[in-house]
Amino acid sequence: MTTTAAEQSPAGDPGKTTAPEPVDENIWLEDIHGEEQLAWVREQNARTEELLDDEDFAGLEAGILEVLDSTDRIAMVTKRGSHYYNFWRDKQNPKGLWRRTSWESYLRDDPEWDVLLDIDALAAAEDEEWVFHGASFLRPAEGQPYRLAMVSLSPDGGDANRYREFDIEQRRFVDPAEGGFDLPVAKGNVSWLDADTLLVASTAEGLPKTTSSYARTGVRLSRGQRLAQAERLFEIAEEHMMALVAHDSTPGFERTFAVDWIDFFNQRTYLRRDGAWLEIEVPTDVNISTHRQWLLFRPRQDWAVAGATVDGGETADTVFPAGCLLAADLEDYLGGARSFTVLFTPDERTSLQSWSWTRDFLVLNLLSDVSSQILVLDPARPTAAGDAGEGAGSAPGGWAVAPLDACPPLHDVNAYAVDDEDESEDAGNDFWLVATGFTTPTTLMRGTLTAAGSTAEGSTAEAGTAVVSTHAVVKSSPSFFNDADYEVQQHFAVSADGTKVPYFQIASKDLVLDGGNPTQLSGYGGFEVSRTPAYSGAIGRSWLERRTAAASGTARGGVYVVANIRGGGEYGPAWHRAALQEKRHRAYEDFAAVAQDLISRGVTSRERLGCVGGSNGGLLVGNMLTRYPELFAAVSCGVPLLDMRRYTKLSAGYSWIAEYGDPDVPEQWEFIRTFSPYHLLHDGVEYPETFIWTSTSDDRVGPVQARKMAARMQAMGIPNVWFHETLEGGHAGASDNRQAAALQARSQQFLWRALAD
Repeated sequence: MTTTAAEQSPAGDPGKTTAPEPVDENIWLEDIHGEEQLAWVREQNARTEELLDDEDFAGLEAGILEVLDSTDRIAMVTKRGSHYYNFWRDKQNPKGLWRRTSWESYLRDDPEWDVLLDIDALAAAEDEEWVFHGASFLRPAEGQPYRLAMVSLSPDGGDANRYREFDIEQRRFVDPAEGGFDLPVAKGNVSWLDADTLLVASTAEGLPKTTSSYARTGVRLSRGQRLAQAERLFEIAEEHMMALVAHDSTPGFERTFAVDWIDFFNQRTYLRRDGAWLEIEVPTDVNISTHRQWLLFRPRQDWAVAGATVDGGETADTVFPAGCLLAADLEDYLGGARSFTVLFTPDERTSLQSWSWTRDFLVLNLLSDVSSQILVLDPARPTAAGDAGEGAGSAPGGWAVAPLDACPPLHDVNAYAVDDEDESEDAGNDFWLVATGFTTPTTLMRGTLTAAGSTAEGSTAEAGTAVVSTHAVVKSSPSFFNDADYEVQQHFAVSADGTKVPYFQIASKDLVLDGGNPTQLSGYGGFEVSRTPAYSGAIGRSWLERRTAAASGTARGGVYVVANIRGGGEYGPAWHRAALQEKRHRAYEDFAAVAQDLISRGVTSRERLGCVGGSNGGLLVGNMLTRYPELFAAVSCGVPLLDMRRYTKLSAGYSWIAEYGDPDVPEQWEFIRTFSPYHLLHDGVEYPETFIWTSTSDDRVGPVQARKMAARMQAMGIPNVWFHETLEGGHAGASDNRQAAALQARSQQFLWRALAD
């Protein structure tokens, strides 16, 4: 491809130049809804469906849909007041039901559900393809039931939502003519300030948006007002990512916050005090959160604090390591004190993934070599030296800590509060426990935490421990495939720079290591997102249990592999930073190392190995296609980034500069171009068979990059390049179970045809 000369920067900045843009013969496809462009999409869809949508596909799709629509799967719930709320889709309700039940009813095999909102009926009545995106409740006055909620509805499954006030008791939206809140479709967020006031960040009604397409302002909206009339409370720079405004209504700790989200990894947080915004002074890459009187800190890089007091010790200049968790009293910190308690310190194998507060305890969800561990901390009880125990992750002088014994190896187990503000039902220290594994159907448990000294039947804590935990199974998901026939192994590949990269292999117990097994390798490797063990009936049915023809004497099933490459969060922020921007190549070297390890171990061969990824994972497999074509026979690439020269100008792409770099800056384009698949295609290369899929309504990545990549590959005469674009579904590619089943089946069918036939 030829390139133009470097463009001069806009007037007013004469000293800078913009990196050259390579010639793009497919730029016409960037008109997402143009008639000619959609005609091209329809032609591509018909071609792909003719190839893939055969009798095998129909059976595959039906099997996946049966899993997704199963009435035996767990209906996960959220507690508000005395009710437990759930959103549910099945065959009879493809768009879904928002409903609730009591705890006693939920415990039964067949709960009695009170339907609040039927999205299928709403869509039919309003002639709009609504997709339910959740509801935000107004905290009622003490002793009163929850009644009002702002319901979020997307017209096509994209990130832009319409927010409408809903009266739960009357089962209806509050009419705007009666003062009901009804906000136009836009990107943003909504938070209740009080019964008659919302805090809103939105791009609707002329409110300004950032270069990333998100809200730039936060406003205070009163009943009867339009957004354009609302008082503007908060505004950020146009080049920053987004503005957020929110109110914490915890009784006794009511607070209003605003966040200037500079980019994906940097924020400034402000607290409303005396009619003005008070910044909480931390480096922008230190994540903070509040709970009652506590302020928690998790630095993404090492944080040097001058004159810090740590765990009650002497004042000193202190460096807190990236990925640790610290606590301080919020008011003391705002007053200038720098007195911290160290709650968790990572090591080379263990990282903090998330945390959740019950009323009185803090629960930490950890990964150790990508297997879950859980710790429970009691802020009311300091830890004496040595009490924490080996590997507990707390320093002497911290909060009392105890492990939660609920995490089998090679499983993902997460604990989070049921309702930390529940006082009336004494459920404030209850927690949910969700456990899953590649061959272990999901189990939902509920438990209670109490301080040591209290006793409870079924306690899992050892004698003398700091916190007592009791938990029991509430619901279990059924098996959707013969999971007992398969085993999960963890292996470590060695990347180009010597780094050991873990990966999970799920395969039949009688797997033959002769290189002949169809193998699907999945990965992500970005934005500090961790890929953890998870049960998938769809993968079990469509890949593990599928069998090759027995012409050679033995029918083989598929092998499924998940790679935990750098760029992800499996080992904390350092694992992510190791593949940022100019170091991006490490993520791709890691993935290629896993592929090579699978081949070297005899699990598969190049002819039997394919890879699949979506979004940033689509960029990952796009780089496997263009940089490592010799390792793969097939690539399934979904809702992808692929044109890294123009990605900042497309949909929400500008918001990811912190992850990938700015291609307009010549020095940064020099490294970005090395992982821009759209610009790495060359004549004379034997590329893997390729399936690129996307969604017209994806307003995050957008369909444009997928379209252009497929068009360029086909124009180059590269054989076996297929493209499919759904109209609905947003970045997920599907807005209901039927669409999700078709999407998954098409990808699995493509890979199986390429690798097993």
